[in-house]
Amino acid sequence: MYSRLINPPEKKSFFLFGPRGTGKTTWVKVTFPKAIYLDLLEAELFNDLLANPQRLENFIPHDLNDWVIIDEVQRIPELLNEVHRLIEKYRYKFILTGSNARKIRRKGPNLLAGRALTYFMHPLTVLELGKDFKLQHSLKYGQLPCVYTEQNPKGYLESYVKTYLEEEVFQEGLTRNLAGFARFLEAASLSQASILNISSVARECSVERKVVESYFSILEDLLMAYRVPVFTKKAKRRMVSHPKFYFFDVGVYRTIRPCGPLDMPEEIEGSAFETLFFQELNAVNSSLGLGYKIHYWRTSNNIEVDFVLYGTKGIRVFEVKRTAKVSSAMLRGLRAFLQDYPMAKAYFVYGGNRRMKDGKIAIVPIDDMFCGLAEVLS
Repeated sequence: MYSRLINPPEKKSFFLFGPRGTGKTTWVKVTFPKAIYLDLLEAELFNDLLANPQRLENFIPHDLNDWVIIDEVQRIPELLNEVHRLIEKYRYKFILTGSNARKIRRKGPNLLAGRALTYFMHPLTVLELGKDFKLQHSLKYGQLPCVYTEQNPKGYLESYVKTYLEEEVFQEGLTRNLAGFARFLEAASLSQASILNISSVARECSVERKVVESYFSILEDLLMAYRVPVFTKKAKRRMVSHPKFYFFDVGVYRTIRPCGPLDMPEEIEGSAFETLFFQELNAVNSSLGLGYKIHYWRTSNNIEVDFVLYGTKGIRVFEVKRTAKVSSAMLRGLRAFLQDYPMAKAYFVYGGNRRMKDGKIAIVPIDDMFCGLAEVLS
């Protein structure tokens, strides 16, 4: 198992959310080998606790000094009432994993009213992969743990997407129109790393706009996708209003994305490059608890910066291009942003191999940026 960046608390219960396949179960089993482990994907246990959540206490020895792990807790949100009671009565420590945080928020008592911390597990980061990291492999297959261990990563990803459609979406009753949702996924993939136009996606997949909006919410519920808002704080220019869209992992994106004679390979490769950088930003920021909010910046006359990170540690801005050569025009967005926010630290991340500077803009090869990203953000 790859070592993960998450630093769990020693004495306080916590949630661990993340899409399936990111390694939550493996991590909790290895990190807490003596814990009581309850898997709600087991049919008998699921039916037993669904019928009567109070039976949870029967599975825990009264003198337990270790952890209790409840895997896929979103399948029975009502269990949180019992977890809450047991924390108060016996001071038990729970680890609650799940792949649908919002389902718990809607049905549970506000994530145990602060009695449990919340962590997220993302695809592997470059720091976690260490010497195993291969840029081209990650650009093609992403960084879910299994794509670095399976002999057939392409087959694994195809199965992964199918499993999500059948198990998470259909069986959980999130939608009954599985064919429409499958068409939606393909249409959504065409918006990867782009400004999201929901009406356009609806036309592309022949599904009503309101339904498409609910489908995007399902992807966010399952932690499979993100809508990145535009940065407007103290804006000095007219800004666009629509968010940008990203699937959470570049391998999942490329598996869903249609690819044929009418698709431009350079467009797919460019989106993959930007997606890999986004998922790395997202994972490092979250796992290290850096507290940045991730935005993008685009004016009404189409001057754009790919990522703006805003938080107590300052402002970091990144423009990401797959090109191996840098032209002055590529730095236009960063220069404009620095005019409006001169306190920001700006980086142009590209596919070349030479570090350079252009005024206040640091030009950094993507391999170097990945290796030093934690330091840059800190």
